[in-house]
Parts: sequence; C-alpha cells; structure tokens
Amino acid sequence: MRKEERQQTILEYLSKEHRVTSVELSEYLSVSEDTIRRDLKELSDQGLLKAVRGGAVAPSPIPLHYRKREKHDIENKKIIAQKAISYLKDGQVVFIDGGTTSLALVASFPYDLKLTVITNSFPIASLVEDLPNIDLIFAGGKMCKTSFATSSIETIDFFRNFRADIFILGICSIHHERGITGILYDDSMLKKNMIKNSNFVIALSSIEKVETAEPYFVCPIKDIDVLVTNVSPDEEILKPYKNTSLTIL
Repeated sequence: MRKEERQQTILEYLSKEHRVTSVELSEYLSVSEDTIRRDLKELSDQGLLKAVRGGAVAPSPIPLHYRKREKHDIENKKIIAQKAISYLKDGQVVFIDGGTTSLALVASFPYDLKLTVITNSFPIASLVEDLPNIDLIFAGGKMCKTSFATSSIETIDFFRNFRADIFILGICSIHHERGITGILYDDSMLKKNMIKNSNFVIALSSIEKVETAEPYFVCPIKDIDVLVTNVSPDEEILKPYKNTSLTIL
C-alpha cells in the first residue's frame, strides 16, 4: 500500500473510532509502528488529526470561520439551547464567549429575563441589545475576524475585573483525556481566563465535537460543571464522561 493510500485509510479509521493507537494501526495496516508514527506526524502537521502519545485523536469537524459556523447544524444548536436555558435565572452575572451555539442560546432568552451579560462577541452583543432587561458589558480589544469576537491581551485583562455566576462556554473540542481544547491560541487563553473567573461553567457542544482534540489546551474536564449536547446522555460516545463529576444533558 502506498503512503497516500495508507494515510487516507488512517483518516477513515479515525473518523469512525475518534481515537486510535499506533499499535492498532500497525496491526490493521500490517506495517511497523515507526511507519505509523511518521504517518501520524505528517497528518498532524497538516491539521488532519491530533497526534497524541501512543496514537491520535480526531480534530473537530466544525468549520473555523464564523460565517460558515453560523449556518452549520442549526437545528442541533437549538436543541442544546433549550437544554441549557434552565440554568439561567434573574439577577445572574453571565460570561458568554463567541461560539455560534452560545449565540443560539442567547436567541432563546425569554424577553423578560434579567441578567448582566459580559461578552466579547459582536453577534451576541447585537442580540442582547434588543432585550430590555439585560445589562450588557462588552469586552474590548482586537477583533479576530475568524470569530467576530475580541480575543487580545486587553480582552483577557478585562475579564479579570469580574466574577461571573455562570460562564456559557462554546467549545471547539472536548476529549475525556485531553480535556477542552481550541483551534485559536488567543481564544483558548481567553476561555481559560473566563473559566478561572466563573463560579459555574456550562459547556455547549454538538456531539460531533466530542472525543476530538485541537492544538491549544483550555482546561481539564474537572473544570467544567455541565456539558450540554444535542443527544441523550446515554449515548455510547459519552460513556467515558460518566465517571467524572460532570453533569451531562
């Protein structure tokens, strides 16, 4: 089997299993583990998977740019929003970052909900503007054109001035061993800071982001209180999270 064919087979195998070891691939493809390790490094360098110790995990299949993400998987974002809305109560101070699933949650806010929302997301700020009982505090800084949100050092410093009751965390990838990871460095560092300054963290994730990983570490699973997905908590892919302190909706 040529290298190109072998690497394509690795990607197809990983898309089904989400995680794979070098030993498994070596046996499956009848090649040495050294050959597999070289393949995994090449594929990782191309951003097609995330090489980890002893194997690889899949990257998130979600588009990177906001304009593509806002049109992606709309109905499942609504399902996640309806599950998460029960955690929001009058009088809370809420951090909301720049995810499109977070935007779907804001779009489902009752008209009379009374919150203080602190966000770095321009689309979320625009939605909140129309809700009369929500006080909006916007985190300035340099805008990332990929996410339509601010995520510079000034933004990180801004969030250090607040303590939120709840952080609505839109995530790129979640893995039971690798934790929460992100595609963009500045955005990942900002999320880490927002988690640190929040009393309760609700992570919003479509099921296709579960058991995937990206380059930049945000936090371990133990730093998240609730994981809200678009499927039943009894799904097979969520079983590794059942033995943690995480509540799964």
